[in-house]
Amino acid sequence: MSTGVLASRPTARDIKIINFSMGMGGRELIKDCDIEITIGRRYGLLGQNGCGKTNFLECLARREVPIPDHIDLYHLREEALPSERSAIQTVIDEVQAEMERLNKFELHILETTGPDDERLELIYDRLEEIDPTTFEARASELLHSLGFSQTMIHRPTADMSGGWRMRVALAKALFAQPTLLLLDEPTNHLDLEACVWLEHYLGQYKKCLIIVSHSQDFLNGVCTHIIWLTQQKLTYYTGNYDTFQKTVNENNIVQQKKYEKEQADIAHLQEFIRSCGTYSNMRKQAESKQKIIDKMMAAGLTPPVAKEHDFKFDFPECQKVPPPVLPFANVSFSYNGKKEDYLYEGLELGVDCDSRIALVGPNGAGKSTLLKLMTGELSPSVGTVDRHPGLSIGKYHQHSVDVLNKAMTPLEFFMAEYPNNLKFKREMEEWRAYLGRYGVSGRMQTQKIGELSEGQQSRLVFAMICMQRPNLLLLDEPTNHLDLEAIDALAEAIKRYNGGLVLVSHDFRLIDQVADKIWVCENKTVRDWKTDIRMYKKHLSDKADREARERKAKVRK
Repeated sequence: MSTGVLASRPTARDIKIINFSMGMGGRELIKDCDIEITIGRRYGLLGQNGCGKTNFLECLARREVPIPDHIDLYHLREEALPSERSAIQTVIDEVQAEMERLNKFELHILETTGPDDERLELIYDRLEEIDPTTFEARASELLHSLGFSQTMIHRPTADMSGGWRMRVALAKALFAQPTLLLLDEPTNHLDLEACVWLEHYLGQYKKCLIIVSHSQDFLNGVCTHIIWLTQQKLTYYTGNYDTFQKTVNENNIVQQKKYEKEQADIAHLQEFIRSCGTYSNMRKQAESKQKIIDKMMAAGLTPPVAKEHDFKFDFPECQKVPPPVLPFANVSFSYNGKKEDYLYEGLELGVDCDSRIALVGPNGAGKSTLLKLMTGELSPSVGTVDRHPGLSIGKYHQHSVDVLNKAMTPLEFFMAEYPNNLKFKREMEEWRAYLGRYGVSGRMQTQKIGELSEGQQSRLVFAMICMQRPNLLLLDEPTNHLDLEAIDALAEAIKRYNGGLVLVSHDFRLIDQVADKIWVCENKTVRDWKTDIRMYKKHLSDKADREARERKAKVRK
């Protein structure tokens, strides 16, 4: 349920909506504030898990608030539907549909308000920009930049995984180049190479972008402004994420000092009033001081800095085992067992309880496959993977939340999943305290899991992993759906953890914080990257630029 009043001109390009409120399930998420969207700005939308960021984007996309019809928008929220249409046809279809919409809208304006309507100029500019003569070349370039090969762009989307169909949907959004582009975690299905390219691409977006992202690197590279959804309000800041953080910290220092001074002044005045007692000769002075206090109260006192509930958690202390813990000996693997289809060939590597390894490399190179070989979910086609008898693995992957019973509350689920017995006993209040350590507290504990945000559900998975007391963590894209605060809490927990880690992530900052070794998975092998993740990011950026120049050179020939 959303309400709001359009305060900008109906024919203007910039949008201002006042008295905006939004609720869901009887809970007010945003209360009586303004939406301000200016063309040419790229907004990062920040806020804690469950505060309503996704709902806000959906509210705009469904035009539940009065966004004028001439403002075309695209909301990336789900993967492209599986069909017999190829990836490139699916991308082009989106813009052809937009051309038809614009032509109908032009006709409607001419019939209703006439040729002097200023919206017609915007429509004509947009139709000229779309330029159907360049459809195929531009769509192909976008798909290649997102990791598609020449063969894949002509493959039906029905033959693609959900992750690749999500890339098709992203290509549709970028190809459409709408006036208002709404992106919710667009990097979740991308490898590091595609993330680097997308950061550069969106950093040059000329229209208007509102993006939800958990990556500080990405927000710094893309955003010109920040919208902070906190305390049921939308607050606007100029600059990227780092500038936003600096501004908030400076504002908090000023506000806290002002609050403390006002409270000290009031306490001093009250102490003077008390010292006057009932002496008649002091009564006038006491009344004068009380009037000062009353005026301060009437003008409005500065509130203390209100911090949203933050949390930290720890992976439990584990029993480490001596190496070799997880050695690979001459390991080759393909899903069909055929040598010509080997994803890996002749691997010689090892992981132990002191490892801090980040796996990087292009999609399809086999990062998640390598983790499955470590756990035993897959067996080598050739060679051996040995696991120490004392090895206990805690694994997180993108579909881990599927193990949660969405019809139960977190308390019900954990009490059913880990029932009391002779060796284990935990009462209701102890479960409440345990879940609270993972940022699932208060009302969240008694809500249906299916009503929680994806980030809140991810926290429950980490709470389950910690119940196992693992001595090796395998984390496959653990930051998907987590807010920035939760990612920092995860990074700190990993740094305090005394077991081993193998991490797959597209979050450069997390890798930078927790990994001391980078393994590059590509060309059927795993090799050490000799420098740090920042140099790897530069390597990917240079590679993307070089490949784009080579493709353009081929087109010119």
